[in-house]
Amino acid sequence: YPRHFDFARLRAIADSVGAILHCDMAHVAGLVAAGVHPSPFELCDVVTTTSHKTLRGPRGAMIFYRLGQKGVDKSGNPVMYDFKDKINATVFPGLQGGPHNHIIAGLAVALKQAQTEEYKQYQQQVVKNSKALADELIKLGYNLVSGGTDNHLVLLDLRSKGINGNKTEKVCDHAAISLNKNTVRSAGYLARGFKR
Repeated sequence: YPRHFDFARLRAIADSVGAILHCDMAHVAGLVAAGVHPSPFELCDVVTTTSHKTLRGPRGAMIFYRLGQKGVDKSGNPVMYDFKDKINATVFPGLQGGPHNHIIAGLAVALKQAQTEEYKQYQQQVVKNSKALADELIKLGYNLVSGGTDNHLVLLDLRSKGINGNKTEKVCDHAAISLNKNTVRSAGYLARGFKR
């Protein structure tokens, strides 16, 4: 999603139905670490991320979750978060074997780098470059799905240009331009019974 997430609004929605609020910030983790994108940590119950995208670390992932008291029940008894045991039991041994010390060391280096002024400047420049690209594409008559960008993502709707994302991805790949296609919603969702 090329815009900032409204975590307060998402929190209110989750609370209104008693849901857990989970944020997968894989695409924006580096921007969050540099303070150039809103952080999900204050409002989300669980936050997950890869470590190799904008965080610039080794291929891996991190899971953050709330601990301690969540609230009280109708009798005034404490209600505790119960994520720790569930997540740990799911990750090991089901998804992960033993520790990969080289990955842990690489992640430590990436997290240390994310605390530097150079890293913050780098992430600020990433956003500036993305906004400049988005602005130029709009000037050239391209439709940006979100009308612009607040991060490093730019999502184009190419249907009016008579080309599709799959073909664009392949052509750009041959020109050493890295991008990927995404589905852009259409009126087809109405035929499947979706309503506002």
